[in-house]
Amino acid sequence: MKNSEQLYKALNERILVLDGAMGTMLQRYKFTEEDYRGERFKDWEHPVKGNNDLLSLTQPQAIEEVHRKYLEAGADIIETNTFSGTTIAMADYHMEDLVYELNFESAKIARKVCDEFTAQNPEKPRFVAGSIGPTNKTASLSPDVNDPGFRAITFDELRIAYKQQCEALLDGGADILLVETIFDTLNAKAALFAIDQIQEERNIQIPIMVSGTITDASGRTLSGQTAEAFLISVSHLNLLSVGFNCALGAKQLTPYLETLSNNSEFYVSAYPNAGLPNAFGHYDETPEQMAEQIKEYAEKCLINVVGGCCGTTPPHIKAIADLVKNYQPRKIV
Repeated sequence: MKNSEQLYKALNERILVLDGAMGTMLQRYKFTEEDYRGERFKDWEHPVKGNNDLLSLTQPQAIEEVHRKYLEAGADIIETNTFSGTTIAMADYHMEDLVYELNFESAKIARKVCDEFTAQNPEKPRFVAGSIGPTNKTASLSPDVNDPGFRAITFDELRIAYKQQCEALLDGGADILLVETIFDTLNAKAALFAIDQIQEERNIQIPIMVSGTITDASGRTLSGQTAEAFLISVSHLNLLSVGFNCALGAKQLTPYLETLSNNSEFYVSAYPNAGLPNAFGHYDETPEQMAEQIKEYAEKCLINVVGGCCGTTPPHIKAIADLVKNYQPRKIV
């Protein structure tokens, strides 16, 4: 992969900044059902409002604008608008046939904006991370309380879906594949297996970021793993980084990042929410408050990549970028 060398060089020199929330930014546009449909899908038989990935086809200028704002704020890595870009998640909208195109076009938009910024400042190359969400099904847990042995999806179904998504992201120009918001490690293993197949078939090395999510104060993922168990179960592959995102605010994430930092030979990433949601589901933490908490990660040398998840905006990313440029990245032993 052509940008891999630059990526590793940058990681050794400084803490890299990941972008913030795409969904939070898209909400500001107040897109209607018609906006989501655009001209092309105006006669689609099913509602599509809320399908943010579709906006890469129907409102590409908005996606480009969000990417641009994060890059202007100082992000080194931007994520493609493909969090739900699998046939499994797209089945909700009966849009499984669009999956390749959605991922390809999303990666292309991100690639274009990144290349513009890199051209303006070659000393600060920008990278595209293909966002691979967890899907809305889980391979480890039963959705039916009366039948604990039931599974809504198989490992192989997940592998096939992830493989299609990953191939399209790479074809569209992604530098990195980011398997993120992992609440069920078995789902992630299917994604990693698919990526490994692609590496073999295409004879390439793909930088892979893996980011789990600790869902509550117990310090476990939804499928019950501790931070250490999660790390062990994804460490069989040669990953670029391992880390956590979503669910918790920066402060609550610190002990779990310490576990990863102390036990991993990979780079460590963190992109927490802007605090915990209030009663209305909104995030109240200001950029200054969030940066103040992330300072602890930097002071303790816990991280190599840092950004924001739910509720974060370009001002949050700017505050984080301004902070971490004064700190050394975590050293890999």
